[in-house]
Amino acid sequence: MARTLAELAKHVGGTVVGDGATEIRGVMTIAEAGPGDITFLSNPKYEKMLAETKASAIIVSPKFKDLNKPLIVCNNPYLAFAQIVKLMLDNVPYAAKGIHPTAVISPSAKIGRDATIHPYVVIGENTRIGDRTVIYPFSFIGDNCSLGDDVVIHANVSIYHGTQIGNRVAIHSNTSIGGDGFGWAPDGEKYYKIPQVGITVIEDDVSLGCGCVINRGALGKTLIRRGAKLDALVMLGHNVEIDENSVLVAQVGVSGSTKIGKHVTLAGQVGVAGHVKIGDNAIVEAQAGVTKDLPGNEVYIWSPALPRDLGQRCIALAIRLPETRETIKDLLARVAALEKQLGVEKKSDQ
Repeated sequence: MARTLAELAKHVGGTVVGDGATEIRGVMTIAEAGPGDITFLSNPKYEKMLAETKASAIIVSPKFKDLNKPLIVCNNPYLAFAQIVKLMLDNVPYAAKGIHPTAVISPSAKIGRDATIHPYVVIGENTRIGDRTVIYPFSFIGDNCSLGDDVVIHANVSIYHGTQIGNRVAIHSNTSIGGDGFGWAPDGEKYYKIPQVGITVIEDDVSLGCGCVINRGALGKTLIRRGAKLDALVMLGHNVEIDENSVLVAQVGVSGSTKIGKHVTLAGQVGVAGHVKIGDNAIVEAQAGVTKDLPGNEVYIWSPALPRDLGQRCIALAIRLPETRETIKDLLARVAALEKQLGVEKKSDQ
C-alpha cells in the first residue's frame, strides 16, 4: 500500500523537507532504491551515495536537511527506517493455523488460544504454550517448559526441560536452549561430570539468532533479561546473566557465571572469560577478549580488553615493534662501540 511522505513522517515523528505528497510504495537500500522507494542514511560511509541514489525520498539526520531531494528529517534515521519497514512491508495479520496432525504433543501439555503447531513438532509433558505462539517444523520442546504469548520458535530449535520463556520472544533456527553446561571435575585420571540441574530463563521481548547455544544453570539459572538481542552463533555458558536490552553480535562466547549489565554491546567474536562482570552501557568492540571485570560507560578494544584510548596507543606501539627492535639493536651496537673506544669493560652477567 502506497503512503505519502507526510504520512510516513508523521508515523516516525520526523519532519518533511520538500514535497510531502511524494508517493512512497517501497523501502530499499540507498544503492538499490529506485523511483517510488524511500531509503535512509545512518552510516557516514554511505554519504557519498546520497547524490547518486534514485530513491524518491531519503530519511536523514538534521545534518543533511539541505539536500535537494524530498526528505524525512529525524534524529534517528535507522530507527525511523525500521518503523517504516514495519508499517509498509511487515504488516501481514497473524492467522492461526492450528495443530498439524503430525505434531506429537503430550496429553498433559497446555496449548494456548490460536497457537500454531507445525508438522513434526514435539512437545513434552506439563509444558505450557501461550496464546498465538507459533512453533515451526521439527522443533523440540521438553518437559515442564513454559512459553509465553506471541512467541515464535523457528524450525529445528531444541528447548530442553524446565526452560521458561516469556512473551514476544523470537528464537531462530537451529538454536539450542537449556543444554548442559560444561562442567567436569578431574579425579586425577579422568573427569567426573558435574550434574547440570539448573534451568534457563528468557524474559519478554528477547530475540535469539540462528545457531545460538544457551546452556542451563549448573545450579540456579542462566538468565536473559527483557529486551536483550543475540545475533547468530552466540554461546552462553551456564549461569550467565544478560541484563535488559543488551546486544551480543555474531560469534560472541561468554563463559560461565559471567554477568553482563544493561545496554551492553558485545561486537562480533568477542570472548568473555568466566566469573567476570561487565558494567551497564559498556561497548566491547569486535574480537576483544574480556579477562577481568569491565566498568560500565566505556568503550573497550583489543585482547585483553582495554579502554579504547589506551588500547589504541598499545596497538600503535605493537605495530611499530619490528621497527623498534631494529632501532634498539642499532643503539646497542653503537653503545658497545663507544664502550670499546672508552675501554669500558663489559659487566659480568653474574
